[in-house]
Amino acid sequence: MKMPKGFLWGGATAASQCEGAFTEGNRGITNTDLLPLGNDRMEIMTGRKVCMEIDESKHYPAHHAIDQYHKYKEDIRLLAEMGCRCYRFSISWGRIYPNGDDEEANEDGLKYYDALIEECLRYHIEPLVTITHFEIPLGLIKKYGGWKNRETVNFFLRYCKTLFERYQTKVKYWITFNEINTISILPFASAGIVFEEGEDTKQIQYLAMHHELTASAAATKLAHEIMPDCMVGCMLAAGEVYPYSCRPEDVWEAQVQNREAYGLIDVQVFGEYPSYLVKQMEREGIFLEVSEEDAEMLKSNTVDFVSFSYYASRVAASDDTSVEKASGNIFSSIKNPYLQKSEWGWQIDPLGLRITLNTLYDRYRKPMFIVENGLGAKDTVDPKDGKIHDSYRISYMREHIKAMEEAVNVDGVPLLGYTMWGCIDIPSASKGEMSKRYGVIYVDLDDHGNGSGKRIPKDSYDWYSRVIATDGEEL
Repeated sequence: MKMPKGFLWGGATAASQCEGAFTEGNRGITNTDLLPLGNDRMEIMTGRKVCMEIDESKHYPAHHAIDQYHKYKEDIRLLAEMGCRCYRFSISWGRIYPNGDDEEANEDGLKYYDALIEECLRYHIEPLVTITHFEIPLGLIKKYGGWKNRETVNFFLRYCKTLFERYQTKVKYWITFNEINTISILPFASAGIVFEEGEDTKQIQYLAMHHELTASAAATKLAHEIMPDCMVGCMLAAGEVYPYSCRPEDVWEAQVQNREAYGLIDVQVFGEYPSYLVKQMEREGIFLEVSEEDAEMLKSNTVDFVSFSYYASRVAASDDTSVEKASGNIFSSIKNPYLQKSEWGWQIDPLGLRITLNTLYDRYRKPMFIVENGLGAKDTVDPKDGKIHDSYRISYMREHIKAMEEAVNVDGVPLLGYTMWGCIDIPSASKGEMSKRYGVIYVDLDDHGNGSGKRIPKDSYDWYSRVIATDGEEL
């Protein structure tokens, strides 16, 4: 079994997790620069702890990351030698508009992405650009309150217009917001939201969601005007939620939790708020003042494809107080006794990827794109031969790619591509650990950024190269 001709095999990263050089080239500080290594990281990401300044006594993974800012030529060459056809990366908003509300774009930041994109194209690697991947200039947070302020929509569109005009002949595939459905879980990381004392947190989150949805639709309109042949996609953190049992109450709870993931994507695909979400807001006392102009913008500017991250499926029950919980992901889940788990407790479910692909395509009837998938694991360099023997990663990817191929060739799901997450080792998003590695290329750095930064292809690099060369026939 193999994938269709032209399938976009590749890898994915995020600017805050790979670039480093956080103040070089007149780059401005963003929310991701305030996320330290360790337990405080998640507290800040979720908004439970407010942090608006850098604490010099702490280690911030984004400040150096893997220094792709200086080593992008080596990294792109390694991807090209593997046969990579697509590289999904994000642009740091703070590199282009350091304060967010600047009148003029930062030419130094644009020149860096000029060079990165040119390097991709030189090797015939298709750029897939995420416009904002959990990143917003700190200036917009401090001065305007991030995405809870309507004014941020205008600043975002100025940023988008700059990108679209600059790269209109070089970038075909765009994603507006990374994992847009995580605002309710990671309000600071996802939308730069800091809650003030006495604020209605639910109202603020829904307001930020609406602003991002409106901005996404307006950006899609702008992209199609400037680049008629481009494709603009939305993106969600996906993973089917299974009922714990066949009790109708458990089945219903699973449906409720699945809808929590789909709600904002429903808006981006269908152009209006789904009735279940409208009723939920009513029950929670949330009022969104959707103007006629906003409603028309959402309706007339829906996305061209649906992209998603998939790492694990989940399990839900109407009463989960007496059942064992799974650990790991930001989304809570009951432990699935039929699945193995990773070192970080994430439940490994290859068939769940096929199920998720089918569910999303049945719902949306848009081309799909798997833009994140992979296994976080502790890799070690073999002292005997200096290599990284990661058979466990090969096994994980093999089974997930098999499931993907079945979804395409057996079930008929149209799929644009597959970009594995963290193709080059990067600090993890959840805790900032370098030791939680996803890549097929090893980077010699530890959790505190110590090491040579040397890149070493793993066994999975050679394996993935054969997969790409044969379009998935050789697994």
